[in-house]
Order: sequence, then C-alpha cells, then structure tokens
Amino acid sequence: MGRRGKKRAPVGGTPRADAVRAVQDRYWAREVRSAVLCGVLLFGTLVLLDWGLVRLTVMRAGWWAALAVLLLIILTPPRVSAANGGLDSRGILTYHQVRTDRLVTIRVSEGVTPRLILTDTSGGRLVLDPRVLVANPLLWHQLDQGARRSIEQGILRCGMPALERLGRRIDDEVCRGILRNSSME
Repeated sequence: MGRRGKKRAPVGGTPRADAVRAVQDRYWAREVRSAVLCGVLLFGTLVLLDWGLVRLTVMRAGWWAALAVLLLIILTPPRVSAANGGLDSRGILTYHQVRTDRLVTIRVSEGVTPRLILTDTSGGRLVLDPRVLVANPLLWHQLDQGARRSIEQGILRCGMPALERLGRRIDDEVCRGILRNSSME
C-alpha cells in the first residue's frame, strides 16, 4: 500500500509556471457531430432512394457507405490545441505542430478562405483557419504570447502586422459577444 497514484501539491500552493494548461478548440466536438450527421444523412438518403427504386444491393449499399465516410473525412475539421509554447493541429490523417515561441514567419494567404500560415525555426509549418482563433480567444492568447516571445528573441522576421490585424478582429468579436450576452447591443 503505497502512495503511487497520488499527486503531490506544490509547496507554495500554486502550480509551476511551466505547466501551462492545454487549450483546445471548444467548438471542435460540435463540428465533428455535424460532420457525422451529414454523413449519416447522406447514407440514409441514398439507401432509402435506392430501396424505393428497388435497386438496392449489398454492393450499392457499400458504395453509399464509402461515399458517406469520404464526406465525413472531408468535413471533419482538424483539432487545434495549444500548450507550453506549442500550437498543434490534428486531422484524421495529418498532424502538424509549431513552436509559437520560435516562430520565424506568419503569413495570411488571401483567397476564398483565408489561412494563417505559421513557420517555426525547426521547419514546422501549420496552416490554420483564422476563424478557429476568432472563436477561441484562449488559443489566440497562446499564439499571441508565443509570437511576442519570438519578437523579443529576434526570431520573428515577418508577419506581425497580419497578427495584429487578426488580434483586432478577435478583440472586436469578443467585445460584440460580451455586449450581445449582456443585452447592451
């Protein structure tokens, strides 16, 4: 009977400074549920349509299931999380990570869906949808703090104006949300 499973509290009563709590995209689970629902609805619709036309076979049901799984893979967003100076994105088939305290470049790709492209000193590259940061201010805070450390170290060469624009956008969204929730809008 030992004390194997018990964690000891720090003497000062506060957690260590380097043990930062991991922050994750708080809307990821909801988006995955929506992707699963779309896949199930597609499969159900196609099977019912084939069944109604009396053409449903096991082979066709298999093809419809494969199509529904493909839709699920396409619609499932990557899970973005941040902790201890790192930002990572885990997709169904991919994993990308950058050290936010060692960022070299920050770029915003323009187009139909803008993307934030982060590159660190070890060659890590992360492509991120800015809407994830807008919807999750805690993830934004982790990225912003890491970028500021990179500037202090003289590592970050370009991209701070893009990050500042994104920061203003996030601040505007947070303020609108506060006003909306307090019925002051």
